[in-house]
Formats: sequence, structure tokens, C-alpha cells
Amino acid sequence: MLQQSMLGFTTPLRYASLLAGVWLSACSSPSSSPTNHAATTTNSADSTAASAPVAPANSPLQVVAQFREPQIVGVAVTPDGRVFGDFPRWDNNPVNPVAEIMPDGSVKGYPDANWNLWNETVRNEPQKHWICPQSVHVDKTGMLWVLDPASPGIKGTVPGGPKLVKIDPKTDKVVQNISIPESVASRKSYLNDVRVDTQNQYAYITESGVGSLVVVDLKSGKSRKLLAQHASMMADTTLNIKADGKELIDPSGNKARFNADGIALSQDLQYLYWKPLTSYKLYRIKTEALRNPALSDAQLAQQIEDLGKVPACDGMEIDAANNVYLTAFEDHSIKRRTPDGKVEMVVQDPRLEWPDTFAFSADGKTLYITNSAIHKTPTWNKGIGKQDQPYHIFKMALAK
Repeated sequence: MLQQSMLGFTTPLRYASLLAGVWLSACSSPSSSPTNHAATTTNSADSTAASAPVAPANSPLQVVAQFREPQIVGVAVTPDGRVFGDFPRWDNNPVNPVAEIMPDGSVKGYPDANWNLWNETVRNEPQKHWICPQSVHVDKTGMLWVLDPASPGIKGTVPGGPKLVKIDPKTDKVVQNISIPESVASRKSYLNDVRVDTQNQYAYITESGVGSLVVVDLKSGKSRKLLAQHASMMADTTLNIKADGKELIDPSGNKARFNADGIALSQDLQYLYWKPLTSYKLYRIKTEALRNPALSDAQLAQQIEDLGKVPACDGMEIDAANNVYLTAFEDHSIKRRTPDGKVEMVVQDPRLEWPDTFAFSADGKTLYITNSAIHKTPTWNKGIGKQDQPYHIFKMALAK
């Protein structure tokens, strides 16, 4: 999910400036003042006035919740229909960076207020608080997982902060907290999105800062960094990726370059799919290979399958028929790649301003999507936010 999805740069300065820029100072310190979540349509103070996109008459997208600020990225849905979202500390310092989205659209910090606290009073407890959570995901057993790259403003990780946390929604308690060491999640890293194999007890993570996969043995809590800076992990520097017809240029004049981002685990758990965000290539590998610590990166690379051209996208998900869903932000759409390689339009709607992340309902009949409007944020608009509508969680019924 880029989320802001995140970036592959060659220097710390370029890495920080591309997505963070000088406007992310609100996120750079635990002492930053907070921004409250609000389900409101009031224009942001730093945004220019503009006409909000209008839903087409036949759009299948239904609004689950909307938020003027801060920016939502991830969404997850439990088998009993509870909806969770995450709001990274990028341009804002949200009060509740991980929250349950209540039926009335309001938010409730999750699992509690203490986990959502990040300031000078708790800076020595980076493993006990959400620092910059990037992804929420519900596994096949109904457990909620939160991935925290711990890099507020995407300016570098807080030492001891990167973590993968498992929460039981039945008790609303943390049941597993896995620290990702600096040898795996370096200071330049940005853990991006996660999928969990409940059968073999492994988690698979895309890491966008350096460009790699991270594989976590959930039984031992040990993690490994794989395929770092392999071509399949890296942004295609020959492309000029656009949103709303406009190239993404940061304050230093650099074009957007986002590494490994979208991720999907096949329903039979046999294949892991991923792609760099600024790329038109989709890749997959057998999960059995990723779980084998005896294989070198060179040996793993030989098993990577290049699945050919797909749209540039942020988030991915895969259904029981092995259709890979893609948040195609360049044209405000959701597309899917069928097993035979055909790319189909699922829905196109101007409200999908940078569609970001997916979640399926437990029965697979409903698809949830966030729109994060990354291209409208100050970083990509010379310091002026141009969001012309609230951020959303949408849902839509999938055709049988």
C-alpha cells in the first residue's frame, strides 16, 4: 500500500524528501501535536478549494465511512463484520493511528488509547505503541494483524520500533508482538503490507524503503530479509507514473519511485504475489521457497515468475478463483488480472482518488477499498494540500 507507499531511494535525503518532504515535520518527533479523526466533509486548512468528484449514477461503490483528516491507508474486516483502519503518521499526527470504524462512521482507538499514544512520555517503549502503522490485515482465523514500520514521516525508523502485532478481536487484546530487528528492517526501511499464512504459521511482508521481502516465522518470531534490491523489488525508473494525468514530483524535483508494495497470498497459500508500485510488472513465487532458509537469494531469484504487464497499483488482493485485484490509481479504477493474464475493469469511479488498499469480507462476496489521495497531499503539490473530498472506505458487492 504505499502507501504512501514508500520509496526506494538511493540516499537518505532523497528517501526522506520524496514522500515526507519538509511538510512532514508534524510527524518527525514523538512530541508532535495530535490531529483528531473526524468523519466530516469540512475542507482541510491547508487544502485549496476544489469541486469534489461526483459518483457516477451506476457506481457500485458504497461509502462505509469518510474522513477529512487524517489520511486513511489500510482497511481490514473481521468475519463478524467489524471494520478497522490505519492512519499512518505521515502529514498528520493522528490521535488514533489504528482504529475500529464504528457503524456510525466514527473511530475508536484500537486496541486501546495507550497503544495509540506516541509522545515523549513513551519514547522508551517503542514496542508498546503505534508509531507509524502502515497496514492492517485480518487472517483466515479472524485475527487482526497490524504492521508498524515505525518510520514517522518516512524519515527513518525509530530504533526498536518496527513490529508485527497480532490482536484477538474477540478479546481486543494483543496476543503476539513480533519485533523486526534492524538487520531486517534497517533505518532506511519501510515495512509496507502483510499477508499471513495461518496454516504454516508464516507472515510475508513487502518492504518498500530498500526494496525487499520480509518473511516472518510466527512460531519462533524470527524474520529474514530476502531478495533485497532484486529487480522484481525495485521501481522502474524508466516510467513516468501519473495520477490525474499529472506526474508525481517531490519538492526536490524528484519523480516518484516506489519499490515493492502491493502483496497478495493465494487462497491455497501456495503463491505470494507482489509488485513495485511504480512498475507495470507483476511477480509471484512459491511460498514454499520463501519458507526455506537454506535457499540463497540467487536461488530464490531463479524461482520468481514474471507474470507480465499489469496496471501500476498500490494495493492488491486475490480471490478464490485466483483473480488478482489491483488498485489502479492512474485512472481511478479497480482492475483484476485473471489467471490467464487478462486484465479486466471492475469499477471506475472518480471518487477513487488513489485507491489504496483492499480487504475482502469473510465470505469473499464484498470488497472493501480505501482511497488515500496520495497525489493530492502537500508533498506532491508544492506544499499545498489539494484534497477535494474526504478520504473514504468504500465497499462493493462482487459479481458471482
